[in-house]
Amino acid sequence: MPRIALLPGDGIGVEVTAEARKVLECGAALDGLALDLVEWPHGAQRYLDTGQTITPAEMAELERDYDAILLGALGDPRVPGNEHARDILLGLRFRLDLYINLRPVKLVDSRFSPLKDVRAEDVDMVIFRENTEGVYVGLGGRFKQGTPDELAIEEDVNTRKGVERIVRAAFAYARERGRTRVTLADKANAMRHAGGLYRRVFAEVAAEYGDVASDAMYVDAMAMDMVLHPARYDVIVASNLFGDILSDLAAALVGGLGIAPSANLHPGKPGMFEPVHGSAPDIAGQDRANPLAAILTAALMLEQLGYAHAAARIETAVRDSIRAGQTTPDLGGSLGTAAVGDWICRELSQGR
Repeated sequence: MPRIALLPGDGIGVEVTAEARKVLECGAALDGLALDLVEWPHGAQRYLDTGQTITPAEMAELERDYDAILLGALGDPRVPGNEHARDILLGLRFRLDLYINLRPVKLVDSRFSPLKDVRAEDVDMVIFRENTEGVYVGLGGRFKQGTPDELAIEEDVNTRKGVERIVRAAFAYARERGRTRVTLADKANAMRHAGGLYRRVFAEVAAEYGDVASDAMYVDAMAMDMVLHPARYDVIVASNLFGDILSDLAAALVGGLGIAPSANLHPGKPGMFEPVHGSAPDIAGQDRANPLAAILTAALMLEQLGYAHAAARIETAVRDSIRAGQTTPDLGGSLGTAAVGDWICRELSQGR
């Protein structure tokens, strides 16, 4: 029985995670699956009450005793420094060495794309973002802060090991899923050292996957081309910074972050799954939050746990809700957060 930690977090995270749990339980019951769902209270309120974000012992428990972590959203204006969010999200990412940030992006209905004359089949890509290196490691410093001569340095850290494992993950995924091309996004013309490492490793790994086409593009040119010709892209692999930017751009092509799932993975370790929208405290508690990204993230979690059939059923029900207009107002519907979860559960139970 898979044991899953639920961390609803803050703001609308609490609401969308409740709907993800509802749909998980509906889908699991229909497939005869038993899930051990354990809710954790970690978020801004716990931090404000106790001064604790997440302890080393709690991280060790998650790593030792759980198969997956489903995270809602973190961020609360009462904690302006976001200490709890940083410790929980980045702490788990680095503690568990979750080096793959997996972002599947698929257009369900062309009505929700800002692109003209785009078909649903034109946008179907998966982005592999390196998740533990790059400019997000926090190395650097400031000198003469607050003066006209202030200096800020942010170091971009890339190791051979880190680059190779994310590139291999992208090619292995493409081969396993029958995808035909892997594209590297970099800036090797301006960032010769980091870009050169990515280019060399990419070429070496690509040579081992002769059945999968490969190419490399500068990230600025790719950002433009993804908007102009999204159908060209299948699997994309990129560094932490470039993958972060491209994955949000790609999400905009299919309707926004409200329908964008993600996974943080390291094979053999518990993955952390989170919708990529924020905690939106301005609409928290109003039954207005779109739960579809959280529900799709839960489906992605089931798939990674080995329950592909249950995951596909949930994904189909989400697509049906979008096509039928049974959504929150941001996608043109009139339902509240909980009503969307209820509709999807009914759709699942009817076996459509």
